[in-house]
Amino acid sequence: MKVSARNSLKGIVKTVTIGAVNAEISIEISDGVEITSIITKSSAEALGLKEGSEAYAVIKASDVILAID
Repeated sequence: MKVSARNSLKGIVKTVTIGAVNAEISIEISDGVEITSIITKSSAEALGLKEGSEAYAVIKASDVILAID
């Protein structure tokens, strides 16, 4: 797999919640560290995502904004 995004984090799928249109997928990238993504239902099905399978969280963003109270 080659992608132009600089942040590609390999992990294990922890949860898959399929809705009518979208799916919520959580991937554990390190002990106790998870990333959650909302993708289309059809994409989740095409990728065959299921709990326990390996997957990559690929992050492509031009800005990361930080804030404090």
